Amino acid sequence: MQLSEHLSPPEGETIDPTSRLLAASERLMAEAARRFPIAGDPHSRAYWMEAMINQAPDYFFFKDRDSRFLLANHSVISDLYRETDLTGRTDFDLFPPELAQQFFEIEQEIMRSGEPMLDMEEKIPDGRGGLKCLLTSKLPMRNEQGEIVGIIGIARDITERMRQEQLHLGQAELLKMIAVGAPLKDVFTALIHLIEGQVADVAGSILLLDPAENCLRHVAAPNLDPDCFTRIDGIPIGPAVGSCGTAMWRGEPVFVADIAADPLWEGYRDLALPFGFRSCWSAPILSYQGQVLGSLGLYGRTPGLPSAACQKLLGMATHIAGIAIERKQAEDRIQFVAHHDVLTGLPNRSMLDERISSAIEAADDANGTIAVAFIDLDNFKLVNDSLGHHAGDELLKTVSRRMLDKLRPEDSLVRLGGDEFVVLLTGPRRRNEQLSVRLESIRRAVADPVLLEGHSVQVTCSMGVALYPGHGRNATELLANADLAMYRSKEIGRDALQFFTAEMASSAHEKLRYQEELRRAIARQEFVLHYQPQMDLKTGHIFAVEALIRWNHPERGLLMPGDFIPFAEEAGLIGQIGDWTLRAACRQNKAWQDAGLPPVVVSVNVSARQFQEPEWVERVASALKRSGLEARYLELELTESVIMADVQQAVALMHRLEELGVHLAIDDFGTGYSSLSALKRFPVDRLKIDRSFVQDLPDDPDDAAIARAIISLAHTLQLRVIAEGVETREQLEFLRGAGCDEIQGYYLSKPVRAEGIETLLRIPNI
Repeated sequence: MQLSEHLSPPEGETIDPTSRLLAASERLMAEAARRFPIAGDPHSRAYWMEAMINQAPDYFFFKDRDSRFLLANHSVISDLYRETDLTGRTDFDLFPPELAQQFFEIEQEIMRSGEPMLDMEEKIPDGRGGLKCLLTSKLPMRNEQGEIVGIIGIARDITERMRQEQLHLGQAELLKMIAVGAPLKDVFTALIHLIEGQVADVAGSILLLDPAENCLRHVAAPNLDPDCFTRIDGIPIGPAVGSCGTAMWRGEPVFVADIAADPLWEGYRDLALPFGFRSCWSAPILSYQGQVLGSLGLYGRTPGLPSAACQKLLGMATHIAGIAIERKQAEDRIQFVAHHDVLTGLPNRSMLDERISSAIEAADDANGTIAVAFIDLDNFKLVNDSLGHHAGDELLKTVSRRMLDKLRPEDSLVRLGGDEFVVLLTGPRRRNEQLSVRLESIRRAVADPVLLEGHSVQVTCSMGVALYPGHGRNATELLANADLAMYRSKEIGRDALQFFTAEMASSAHEKLRYQEELRRAIARQEFVLHYQPQMDLKTGHIFAVEALIRWNHPERGLLMPGDFIPFAEEAGLIGQIGDWTLRAACRQNKAWQDAGLPPVVVSVNVSARQFQEPEWVERVASALKRSGLEARYLELELTESVIMADVQQAVALMHRLEELGVHLAIDDFGTGYSSLSALKRFPVDRLKIDRSFVQDLPDDPDDAAIARAIISLAHTLQLRVIAEGVETREQLEFLRGAGCDEIQGYYLSKPVRAEGIETLLRIPNI
């Protein structure tokens, strides 16, 4: 006899699951009584009823109108209440008054209304000092006259299911916290709370390994005594340093059943026993490559070893902790690179303006002055060409250290790139101290010989200095005038120090003349576009081109953007030039499509001024409409500095562009100062790895690590990655192996005129 035969309702009828189960039970008992009659026993039906419900793992019980137990199966008696007999007893005899009153009111309402209450989630004491989660249904019980004489209760233990659901929800929340860049301490605290909710009577802690000191550093232990955790901080790891220190030393779990007796805790027992802990189970937190990052420990108040389930839970927790740590390390590395020079570790240009502005405010408050020195190494290219880039890098690092040694803590040294540096001297001067003396000491330190590749090399520097407030009122003016003074040092023979003078300002007139030429160039449309193709590494197809502007100067010939864009930005002309570029690129792409060439996306750079103009989105829409180009064939490249200037405004503007249907990309990623928490808000399609991280691939381990980190981060955020400046086969193969999606650079093609792109597009693949 199969239970399923009795569970299916007659055709055309719908019965709820609980009623179906009761009806099936009734039919089963009747069938059993027919097949196995107990002779002369008028209560055989009751016998079979009791036999069946006592074998069921679920809980069955019957109560009268006063909510007194009439009958309960063995599961209720032995598992739930641990009583010998419940007959005549009520919930007030078994539970706290508040809980008993809640059950009583529910049952009375069922008997009053005649309506069942199905699938109620209840938490009740289980008679062992714990709680059970039950899924309970209660139905009115009627006699043959249809009168309600009590209730029938059916419950299923869902404690384990609820525990698993809480675990899965907790894991999802932790991963969300990691994805949005929550502080490590917050992530670890939430992780410990999750584990403590799964394992009874334990307190968790997470320690990190300080690789520099090879010692323990406490991070999170929300339910441990702060004094205990403070004393752990700074203890070196070793082969017998409690559970956590030993787990880090071995790189494998260490489970101590009794702290009082285990030799691993000799010398460290006062860190645990006075606080009531007797056992400690620790597992190392490992990186993806298996490197020890820290440990997660569970302290118990009774001696013993963890169950198999607890060990599995520890494995899950350390895995999540490892993801959080590596995610934070990657973010810190990207943030560091965004604000610092990778080679020397010095602050980069992104921090310079901020430091100068802060120094100006301090000088104003103290009625003081500051000095900005622009430094350029003389003949540095000769070192690179003769001894190689590695020797050049070593020279830059040596020179940087020497200049730093000559500075005070309040001063700053910034590497702008290449062999250019800026020194910012701030703070009050000492008595009788001459600024030129300090600057000359820096210049002489640079000129000391350096041993490179077995060769003694000596380089000098040209230095130009501008003083606040006499030579400029802001960072831009000071840097520009210091730069002018540096060029004057170059002109007089290099290895010299020059202060800015009024005579040097005459060059400003040349800038004005240049700006007037730019205005005429806009009116006469002297600009042309060249295009550099972009290739999909998987398919080998050219899928996009970047539009790059050139100035066809009537006297000086074809000028690159670097020759005139800075002047255009300074003169406020970049918006007009940018609009011309956008319209021309859209028209050309539409012309290629009309000529029957494979459709490609045209990528156009966006200046900060364009991005900040309120009607710019409408101008983009107008350029698309006038050219007839579909929006999906246009991509706009935004730099990190542009979108981070005002994140809220940038996000709103980017969403408006997204609604048009155009693609968005972040250009020169890693050189700006965007935060990962902001990056996830931007509706961009691609990240563009800056060429500065590509040029030394695959030989430079730092650049290789940064490139992999950017690619991994982008893919995690479901973004595609394109690397620019790819010039060699080795660079291409490294990027392909690292998972990069697309490339752009001289290895594929230099920027060419429109007709050159037409030729490339007719080639099936590259």
